[in-house]
Amino acid sequence: MRLPLRTLRDPVQLVALGFGTGLAPRAPGTFGSLLAILPAWWCFTLPLSWRVAIAVALVAIGIWICGESARRLGVHDHSAIVFDEIAGLFATSLATPARTVLWFALTFVLFRIFDIWKPWPIREVDHRMRGGAGIILDDLMAALYAAICLMVSRALLPTI
Repeated sequence: MRLPLRTLRDPVQLVALGFGTGLAPRAPGTFGSLLAILPAWWCFTLPLSWRVAIAVALVAIGIWICGESARRLGVHDHSAIVFDEIAGLFATSLATPARTVLWFALTFVLFRIFDIWKPWPIREVDHRMRGGAGIILDDLMAALYAAICLMVSRALLPTI
């Protein structure tokens, strides 16, 4: 179900739909994740504790905003709801070892792979858990998988 542009007049939908990125006709989650790259890049120089606090705040806000958006749309985890990808990509960036285009590109690609593929147990959480927490949790699990891959990559490729 495609949503009309007027949906963005509702502040809840504006945020949940990633300021319009969720209305992309194809791959809205990818566009939402791309949107998250910019604040993750800008925040990289902040102390890790601040970035963790921002990630926690995004998750907390996301649980409500995604759940409320789904309720208003009448569809659990509508593909246009991309705030979960924004929170997930930002959470993944906590494991990004350096502020370089290469590391951020790898952060983005790994997060998208796990968010799309949904290996076990992500798929089960995605299908069984309802509400805002369910919408957010599968993206946090994808973020965890991607973060582990980033840490392994950093150990294996310390010079890039």
